[in-house]
Amino acid sequence: MRIVITGGFGFLGRRVAAALLTSRTFRGVPIDRLVLADRVVPPGSAADDPLVDIVQGDLADRLDEVFTEPVDVLIHLASAVSAECEADFDLGMSANVDTTRAVLEAARAQSAAGGPMPRLVFSSSVAVYGSDPALPLPPVVSESTLPTPKSSYGIQKLVCEQLIADYTRRGFLDGRVARLMTVSVRPGKPNAAASGFLSGIIREPLAGLPATCPVHPELKVALASPRRTVEGILRVAEAERGAGPGRIAGGVPVNLPALTVSVADMLNTLRQVAGDAVADLVTIAPDPDVEALVGSWPAVFDNARAAALGLAPDPDFASVVRAYAEDHADAVVDRAHP
Repeated sequence: MRIVITGGFGFLGRRVAAALLTSRTFRGVPIDRLVLADRVVPPGSAADDPLVDIVQGDLADRLDEVFTEPVDVLIHLASAVSAECEADFDLGMSANVDTTRAVLEAARAQSAAGGPMPRLVFSSSVAVYGSDPALPLPPVVSESTLPTPKSSYGIQKLVCEQLIADYTRRGFLDGRVARLMTVSVRPGKPNAAASGFLSGIIREPLAGLPATCPVHPELKVALASPRRTVEGILRVAEAERGAGPGRIAGGVPVNLPALTVSVADMLNTLRQVAGDAVADLVTIAPDPDVEALVGSWPAVFDNARAAALGLAPDPDFASVVRAYAEDHADAVVDRAHP
């Protein structure tokens, strides 16, 4: 069992890898090798684990190395993020569409050469949805809702979803798509995602730092904690195909479970959990561009397809904040007590 994670040293890649290294199995089968592919490998990585191999460099240039031995499972997390893609169209197309197409072709070549058919798991996004004047979003969104993205990032993710569906239909690989909600609270430094503030308005104040909220507080969003997101990715990866509980029926993507909250709910929770001094570090300063992009994403989801896989959303935002503080105690100042 050889598993590859692209973006293996990214925020989610590290956590998916840690979960696999803890279990050391996939669907009950022992993992022989776990390959972490990424452009940057930080010091103190998982390289000292005997299961881990590292492939460093641009993914499109390193696919021969990734596929030097048969790949049984490939979890494709590498991606340029939303605001990057909006600022640089060519970067988004190269990193998200062209590189994904190259990954699919490498997987197809393995199958065509008589090797095992790879199981490919793709991390898509809630950004594939958007409200069109001719076709507004319904009050509750499900996998049957027509995606009409309002960003280059969302378009790129949707293109990749459709390519994976066709490669799967033609028997080149076994592809499955997990559409991720906005993940909050992310640790570490801010990234270039348009939704990054949904972590920053919690993470920075808990660290005693000021934060800016670029949207009006009444905006509603769909969130998932890092723990629930990793759980969802691995459940989609491990599920067998077919009808019934715990199985993936057809080639339709799975929207991972969403917790619907307003930004005001998030800030009120921060105040209740960590106190006024912490919550007062957040300044509301709406940015029309950010608000238009994030506001185009739906906030209320039908979680039935994910529930059939045994997945559930976070119970409330307070539990998300407390989980962050538990997992990252060194990033919470003494005066914040979640």
